[in-house]
Amino acid sequence: MTTTQKQTIYQQIEQHGNNLNAIFNTGIEPVKLCKQLRRLELKANKIATDWCNGDIDNDLADDLAGEILAKVVKVLGNKYPVKFNGDARGYALKICDNVVRENNLKIYTDWGGYGIICPDFTPNN
Repeated sequence: MTTTQKQTIYQQIEQHGNNLNAIFNTGIEPVKLCKQLRRLELKANKIATDWCNGDIDNDLADDLAGEILAKVVKVLGNKYPVKFNGDARGYALKICDNVVRENNLKIYTDWGGYGIICPDFTPNN
């Protein structure tokens, strides 16, 4: 990865953190905020993957997802609800499409219009 690519990724992360702070008013430095949320996203995606692969049952997946969501609320607050998406093919932590649309939230979205809490900015994702 070139220095220019790294700078672009850093700028995207910083901008996303700024957007999250504009929405949730966390007071956390933008890059630090994104790093915290990225770790939670990866853990949540692992839960979704393990559930989809049959490695964990519904009850355990729900319990683990609940723990992750509680941590997300601790970071972001509860101004807007964050949901766990159990489909391992996409992002696991999202804001419902109607909330994004009705509140005109400036955040990355998937094809369905759901707000992505912590997208992966590395190339080819």
